[in-house]
Amino acid sequence: MLEKPAIPDESIIACLQAEFGLQITRLAFLPLGGDLSTAVYRVVAEDGTSYFCKLKRGVFDEVSVELPRFLSERGIPQIIPPLVTKTGRLWADLDEFRLILYPFVEGTSGFEVELSERQWADFGAALKRIHALALPPQLRRKIRRESFSPEWREDCQDILARLDGRMFDDPVTAQWAAFLRPKRDTIRDHIQRADRLARAMASRPTQEVLCHSDIHPGNLFIDRNETLFIVDWDYPMLAPKERDLMFIGGAQGYVNRTPEEEERLFYRSYGEVVIDPLALAYYRYERNIMDITVECTRILSEALGDQDRAQSQQILTWLFMPGGSVELAYGSDRTR
Repeated sequence: MLEKPAIPDESIIACLQAEFGLQITRLAFLPLGGDLSTAVYRVVAEDGTSYFCKLKRGVFDEVSVELPRFLSERGIPQIIPPLVTKTGRLWADLDEFRLILYPFVEGTSGFEVELSERQWADFGAALKRIHALALPPQLRRKIRRESFSPEWREDCQDILARLDGRMFDDPVTAQWAAFLRPKRDTIRDHIQRADRLARAMASRPTQEVLCHSDIHPGNLFIDRNETLFIVDWDYPMLAPKERDLMFIGGAQGYVNRTPEEEERLFYRSYGEVVIDPLALAYYRYERNIMDITVECTRILSEALGDQDRAQSQQILTWLFMPGGSVELAYGSDRTR
């Protein structure tokens, strides 16, 4: 969220004191991230310790905090676990939000820095451990399973239908419509191909592993010691490993690396693996459809400010650039 939500700072400070026993001396909103249901803050306690405070509005899945806590306890150093409240919970309730608190780690996201060879090695090794992890039954039952649902494809069709026979007076939506209209055939082709591949995937047995499911560079965090962390576990899934691996070499925004370099550096530590080309193509098509739908919905929203909507237009434009994720999805599809 790039624009500060309408919740008083005093309410956040009072919640941190009541739930975590912290005396807060400073609270600063951080305009970070593409999730418009999430606002983040840096808070400083009386003893000088800094914390990362996350406010999550709307649907809240408890596994998004339980899982990173579990992964950290299993000795995966690339995970930053949430802190517990005075009563042992991993979050606190604050009006319409859930408040989650983490240690504050100085650094930057993978969208902003080029990953070193060591960081690529740590990334590959960590994801391999996560994919190989056996989850306890009570935690495994809470994690959603891949169903190859048509939901995103149907929502995307609805977005395309809004383009027909309509004028857009607002400058942001007018720019959006002018950009998207010439790309309707490409998007519909994406939807048709994803539909076909989804049916093929659903008709055969698949091996499910624990997937982060949103492991783009923005969810990799590099601290001042150049240590890499995997963050934002809001959407974990039990799915074929390609659900995560589609991001590697898929034009997802890793800085200054070709797709071939990404794959070489990542798989050197992830290890030898057989990639299912059907699954890889499906997930790359489906990811583009989801991104198109999400960003278009934000652009058309009357509840969001111009800054957040403009960011969504930038992301939408990036998808269709030469060498971008739309082009790479076609390149990975051996069924064409």
